[in-house]
Amino acid sequence: MDPFQGALLTDLYQLTMIQAYLESGQTDTAVFEFFVRKLPPKRSFLMAAGLEQALDFLDALRFSQEELDWLEKTGRFNARLIDYLANFRFSGEVHAMPEGTLFFQHEPILRVTAPLPQAQLVETRLINILHYQSLIASKAARMVLLAQGKLLVDFGLRRAHGSDAGLMAARAAYIAGFAGTATLLAQKVFGIPTYGTMAHSFIQSFDNEAAAFEAFARTRPQNLTLLIDTYDTEAAARTVVALAPRLKELGIDIQAVRIDSGDLTALSKMVRAILDAGGLTKTGVFVSGGIDEELLTAFEREGAPIDGIGIGTSLVTSSDAPAFDCAYKLQEYAGLPRRKRSTGKATWPGRKQVWRRYDGEGRMMSDTLSIEDDPHEGEALIRCVMAGGRRIGRQPTLDDIRVHARRELARRPKGEINSPVPYPVQVSASLEQLAAAVDRRTGQMEGPSF
Repeated sequence: MDPFQGALLTDLYQLTMIQAYLESGQTDTAVFEFFVRKLPPKRSFLMAAGLEQALDFLDALRFSQEELDWLEKTGRFNARLIDYLANFRFSGEVHAMPEGTLFFQHEPILRVTAPLPQAQLVETRLINILHYQSLIASKAARMVLLAQGKLLVDFGLRRAHGSDAGLMAARAAYIAGFAGTATLLAQKVFGIPTYGTMAHSFIQSFDNEAAAFEAFARTRPQNLTLLIDTYDTEAAARTVVALAPRLKELGIDIQAVRIDSGDLTALSKMVRAILDAGGLTKTGVFVSGGIDEELLTAFEREGAPIDGIGIGTSLVTSSDAPAFDCAYKLQEYAGLPRRKRSTGKATWPGRKQVWRRYDGEGRMMSDTLSIEDDPHEGEALIRCVMAGGRRIGRQPTLDDIRVHARRELARRPKGEINSPVPYPVQVSASLEQLAAAVDRRTGQMEGPSF
């Protein structure tokens, strides 16, 4: 049993609820939607990601005999539940926004329609998958916009909160527009381009910095990048210039130098001047080390001659907003719309659609959140991607998703990224009326209670 992939990677209460559902006959069709209640500070948009892994999870979800035996031994569950889980197969429908789509508060990016026990069981893992990848894609998209066309590389695996997080961060960042990743497995699994230089330990293992550079160059002649801040960045840059002719005779070009510490703007300007004076005008300057949106903004403001940037911790932890206030909530059961009215956590009932309008320049202008069968002006964003437990339609490649995300960013509303004006998401009259009708049916006061 793989503890990181098995069916037991869920919350206890999912199984206790399912047991109660089965005992009480609550097995009619249910509709759940995943959405974010509100955008974090400094976020003017979010980007949907993780749908591919969510569908993989639903398609493959099975309980092994080892897992069933363990559940039985706990003494918590009756034979009826164990038998149900032994034959479990997801048979429902999934509607979703395509990965790479920009979305806003209260807009569902995924809807599950299935018998209630099925739809309930998959809640925890679906939130886990969709939340993290959308979190990182949203963070990465901001960085792509602020970097103004500079090459960005994910350096985050070693600081990610677990191996799965590191791998999925590489995927989400690539969707949002990063050029690649340092995580080797991401290339094998997803085909994402990988980038790498050297560590300071390699330089330190030699008694002479020039000898370290030459040794590395001879063994890694293609796409050569030399790390120059182990001791004295200025001296190392001059060493690179002195070494370049000898490497050129060997057919080796120095593609870039990397700076990993210090005042990166000032150092990049100094190093650029040294390289240019030494004839290495085509050798790029790559920087890394504690880079976040504030530094990206500073690079542009101060005219730093930086060609590429490696970003780790702030990306994979989404350090300024490490979590979304997101939820997967019941919106319909047994043909009747349902809604939660908890203070600050109220939901809009029913199966919903998001309609997006664009202005004359093709930029996003406003969204309308409505019930599914009440069409509005604009583009319908939520589409059916699974029916009868099987995927339908053409499955997009990762590059297809990346192209869609790039188009979405190009169509986002104009405005300052770090001081956003709230994007207008209008709630349709039909949805407000449905919420009021649900409240009357359940004996609650009318009103959204958001």
